[in-house]
Amino acid sequence: MTAFDLVTTAIGKLFTDRNIAAADDYFAPTYIQHSTLAADGIDGLKTLVSNLPDGFRYDGARIIADDRFVVLHGTYHGFGDTPLVAFDIFRVADGKIVEHWDAFTPEVAETASGRSQVDGAATTDAAANTDANRQLIADFVDQVLIGGDYSQLTRFISTDSYAQHNPEAADGLSGFGAAAEAWAADGKNLVYKKLHQIIAQDDFVFTRSEGTFGEPVAYNDLWRIADGKIVEHWDVIAPIPADDAMPHTNGVF
Repeated sequence: MTAFDLVTTAIGKLFTDRNIAAADDYFAPTYIQHSTLAADGIDGLKTLVSNLPDGFRYDGARIIADDRFVVLHGTYHGFGDTPLVAFDIFRVADGKIVEHWDAFTPEVAETASGRSQVDGAATTDAAANTDANRQLIADFVDQVLIGGDYSQLTRFISTDSYAQHNPEAADGLSGFGAAAEAWAADGKNLVYKKLHQIIAQDDFVFTRSEGTFGEPVAYNDLWRIADGKIVEHWDVIAPIPADDAMPHTNGVF
């Protein structure tokens, strides 16, 4: 079973079918949890699933798989009054899910671009060059987001078509620039400090980075590339809780 099939089957059985026993079938005994919602290990996962409210559901938007990593992007309904847009990242080894990270942000009804936080291209382009796109985003994060050299933006982001799904930014480079100015005025400068994960499939590349946005945050970004330029972007910017507020000692990274 591929990592993609393992993860999608496991999530379906646990969160759709509510089959708690499936945790033992698909998750390793040494399962490491980084979520802010669940305690460590299989027992923590079982407790989370057993306490899901009536009406809980997950609406998937897209999935990318890169060797032993699988990234899910979608919306959770039922964790609160407002749906939560989320990224889930799973690591697979020896036929089991061994580690999980996630990030959540409230769904916004009216966005600056008119796009939702999860609509847009849903499937990858198998003709795309995964390695080239992974390197493009690695360079972009290093030079622009961490290095702060925004003069390089047009080298990486298309000036013809840039679809933005961050709820506070409009489409195009001008939309991003206006949002960045508004954030800075509110004391929320975009500061990327460290790239922790980069996961790529075809024309999609996901990055998980550490930084600040008025407070310590985990930046979860999904980029779509066409003709050597970034043409679409989704994200979840999630605050990093204090250590004593986490349900385990593994941290969010």
